[in-house]
Amino acid sequence: MPWFGMDIGGTLAKLVYFEPTDVTPDEEELEVETLRTIRRYLTSNVAYGSDGVRDVHLEMKNVKLAGRVGTLHFIRFPTASMKSFIELAKEKKLATLADTICATGGGAYKFEEDFNKEVELALHKLDELQMLIQGINFIDDTYPSECFYWAHPDDEEQCKKVPFDFSDPYPYLVVNIGSGVSIIAVKSQGDYARVSGTSLGGGTFLGLCCLLTGCNTFEEAIEMAAQGDSKKVDKLVKDIYGGDYDKFNLPGHVVASSFGHMMCEDHRKTVCKEDLARSTLVTITNNIGSIARMTALNHGINKVVFVGNFLRVNPIAMKLLAYAMEYWSKGQLKALFLEHEGHFGAVGCLIELIKEKR
Repeated sequence: MPWFGMDIGGTLAKLVYFEPTDVTPDEEELEVETLRTIRRYLTSNVAYGSDGVRDVHLEMKNVKLAGRVGTLHFIRFPTASMKSFIELAKEKKLATLADTICATGGGAYKFEEDFNKEVELALHKLDELQMLIQGINFIDDTYPSECFYWAHPDDEEQCKKVPFDFSDPYPYLVVNIGSGVSIIAVKSQGDYARVSGTSLGGGTFLGLCCLLTGCNTFEEAIEMAAQGDSKKVDKLVKDIYGGDYDKFNLPGHVVASSFGHMMCEDHRKTVCKEDLARSTLVTITNNIGSIARMTALNHGINKVVFVGNFLRVNPIAMKLLAYAMEYWSKGQLKALFLEHEGHFGAVGCLIELIKEKR
């Protein structure tokens, strides 16, 4: 049977596929044509339809799983295209190889009936937070270079990614930035709880950008933000005080009011769509960073791990988070990031599938 794990989020659906590479000649001869077709389709393409993508740069080779050696493939597509995925699963006759797919995320509930009716497959619904933590643990144990931080995030010339040893992680905070944001305090492998969150997440950023700029995709929004100047849109401390506000240790470059300049018609005339996209990104990111910092302080945790597909192709947000966490905590908190971003829930489901099949 094919080894899949799925995480069907509010904006993106993630699929992780384990491809055994230690197949013997006898096993290959016995392999049914349907399984061979699915394997070839998934591994020989980097794009599926108009919006499905295999993240080749995240591919993990020589992974040991359930006594086998193989490659982990990471695939994503918009949740809005779930109907197309279901049609594809039906076309490839996935139900002849398996009767259940381990899945998490809200879509595991929303699309359960569609899978049952159209593909004759059951979705084994798994807890979202449990799968997230399980996926993080597995990937970090398997891939030593998974965790990193940004050194000198406020200096473009010196800024660089630096590996971080996450072998002794506990306790740590996970800030999962998807459509919204969930914050989980992890004290040990089996001791964790959702302790905070916000509805202002990646879905908010993309939704506002679509309204303000006319863009249609996350990639477009990020590309526009990269070309923009949020200082034309946001009112800074120095715009109010003429410089730093020393009494409360507020540097002049800190945002005092997101979109604050937009109440003035003269300022509105000078901004472009790229500036609006950049300000939207800064606004959402600063809000997430502020909530994460306060949550970490409240729980006495100094390692904060940011994950989720909001961080995909989004170094601007990562560097903003890195700078804010370090600056406002006076170096007591460190923002950490993981290479596989938003795929951990799907990985957790894959691990759960293997546990159940043993």
